[in-house]
Amino acid sequence: MRKLPLVGACVMGLILTSCGENIEQKATERLNSAQQAFVSGDYNEAKLQIDSIKILYPKAFEARKEGIKLMQQVELKEQRESLVYLDSMLSVKTEEFDSMKSKFVLEKNAEYQKVGNYFWPTQTVENSLHRSFLRFQVNEQGIMSMTSIYCGPSFIHHLAVKVTAPDGTFAETPASRDSYETTDLNEKIEKADYKMGEDGNVMGFLYLNRDKKIKVEYLGGKKYNFQMTGADLTALTNLYELSQVLSAITQIKKEQEEANLKIQFIEKKIAEKESKSE
Repeated sequence: MRKLPLVGACVMGLILTSCGENIEQKATERLNSAQQAFVSGDYNEAKLQIDSIKILYPKAFEARKEGIKLMQQVELKEQRESLVYLDSMLSVKTEEFDSMKSKFVLEKNAEYQKVGNYFWPTQTVENSLHRSFLRFQVNEQGIMSMTSIYCGPSFIHHLAVKVTAPDGTFAETPASRDSYETTDLNEKIEKADYKMGEDGNVMGFLYLNRDKKIKVEYLGGKKYNFQMTGADLTALTNLYELSQVLSAITQIKKEQEEANLKIQFIEKKIAEKESKSE
């Protein structure tokens, strides 16, 4: 009777040993699947298999250790391939920008401006004196903005703009956060600025209706309206398209910087572990 506990202990030991080996074996199988997915370029599947080892087999220490190493290689490969793609996209967008930039006027004072602004030639200051209109500009980072300009015998104190298409559809800006009024030789001048994204989608609406007659209303004080000229709609169209290209270039450069930082971080981690293992 006294031998039974010893036999039971031996059996239990064999079971635990078997379970331990089984856990490592299953974890290793998933690690192998992750390795195969990595080789075939299925990085998402590789990461899923590696993550499953940590979740399902937390005590499979050797497999988890190897999984961490493989995960670093997966992420490194992902970022390097991402850089190749981003380099290709940047080349395409830069070529597109180079083919169109000569159409615009770049205004930039090197003494106090880090970022210049592109204008359509018909809307530069010297070509737009003494008239009320919507002026558009795009900075070198692709941010587009609109300025509602009023020139007249008396102030109307406008702070917002409403644009209406022939079918009655319209868009309207919120009140401008950046406006001012002045007088020049008895002419009253008002200006209010609106950035894209904070313009009530007025610029997007104008682009979609660029081939239509657009009614412009200045809101906030006295009523004032006019029909947008074909030249100003042409300015809006070309600057809107320039904005899309420059915004894409800015975003690509940001993603390139992020990818390079991730690569540097991963390579540093790999180097640290290699130095500790020596």
